[in-house]
Amino acid sequence: MEYLQIFAGHTARKMIEQHGFSQQLFSAVLGASGGPKWFTLYGLDRYLMGEFFHGRSQPLNLIGSSAGSYRFAALAQNDPVAAIERLATFYSQVTYSEKPSLDEIGRKAYEVLDFVLGEQGAAQILANPIVRAHFIVAKTIGLVSSEHQGKQLSGLIYSYLLNRVNRKHLAKQYQRVIFSHHQSDLQLIDPYGISTEQVPLTADNLRSVLYASGAIPLVMHGVQDINGAGVGTYRDGGIIDYHFDFKIVTNQQSLVLYPHFSQSPKAGWFDKSLRRPPLASSYDNVVMLAPTQAFIERLPYQKIPDRNDFKRLSESQRIAYWQEVLKLSHLLAEDFTQFVAQPSPHLIHPFYKLGSG
Repeated sequence: MEYLQIFAGHTARKMIEQHGFSQQLFSAVLGASGGPKWFTLYGLDRYLMGEFFHGRSQPLNLIGSSAGSYRFAALAQNDPVAAIERLATFYSQVTYSEKPSLDEIGRKAYEVLDFVLGEQGAAQILANPIVRAHFIVAKTIGLVSSEHQGKQLSGLIYSYLLNRVNRKHLAKQYQRVIFSHHQSDLQLIDPYGISTEQVPLTADNLRSVLYASGAIPLVMHGVQDINGAGVGTYRDGGIIDYHFDFKIVTNQQSLVLYPHFSQSPKAGWFDKSLRRPPLASSYDNVVMLAPTQAFIERLPYQKIPDRNDFKRLSESQRIAYWQEVLKLSHLLAEDFTQFVAQPSPHLIHPFYKLGSG
């Protein structure tokens, strides 16, 4: 495979060696934060839900934060391919004024969600008996819950310092809230002990939950008092769970599939500038799909898209660039399709540079 690389934890590698590689091995799929970085995974998302998991009879848990939540709101609908195409089309062509306010950015986020959900999308997500959506949101405590920009910034600086000392200290300012399908059997084991609450997804909270899951601090307003979750300010799930550092457990002893845009995941938002990796124990039952350097070099500007493209590029340059990335993302799906047809254990690598534990 030239454009796709596959990594697996110890338990995942053993199970694949014993049982081969098939969709029945997996009971969960992870979706990371990262905004437009997701465009590199568009082709994989289409293939996974349109073909690889198509016709599945056993439950499949989708667990996403921020952009991952937006993706999985599409992929948990009755026609996941059409929905993910709507997301890619609208999101990749979104435009803002020269200096957008928090209100403008928030309106655009709701426009994206409304376009992706349409009239029936929310009801389909809630009623889907097989594909069970879970959206991660961060409930904030103290200064980070303030909508005053100065106070919020001070709180975020404090968060960074707390996290730099030890990730477990984020519990002083954040609580993880997982809004879950009503038939969910999902459990998380967090080695850092960050408080986690599961709240049912409902027709009354789904739209607000999705917005909150991507509500970037200082860029968008948080959501107040989400129905079913209690009083508080809810923000981007990627604050705690940017690329994840927890173990997923379901009633089915099986594996987690993780399409990701990087081979070096970071636990939370405040880890982006740190060298500290997630723990190996959190990825023991995970199979991760990630682009190779050869794929990245095929992209315009030889880089994966990110939110800084709004500043670095003109509107026309950015939209053209993102459209090309969406087209090239099908190369990853083609490589994975070939692997599924002729799986070879030697193409599955152990995770590199994960922490002990």
